[in-house]
Amino acid sequence: MSKIIIEFDGIEEADDARAALDGLQWKHSLWELNQWLISQTKYADDEISDDTYNAFEECREKLREIINDNNLSLD
Repeated sequence: MSKIIIEFDGIEEADDARAALDGLQWKHSLWELNQWLISQTKYADDEISDDTYNAFEECREKLREIINDNNLSLD
């Protein structure tokens, strides 16, 4: 079984430690946002304006771009 050990020294590295520990929660949060953006366009009703629809699409594209630029994945 593989093991990864991450060490942080001192209070000044507390933010880095918290970021490392919260990575999965951040990933899940972005996954939820992506799913919400998908649902806003996929199941959009006739009352949604073209501008609103396009804004949702643009946000989703930007989210994917940021994730890809950082060599990350929501899979």
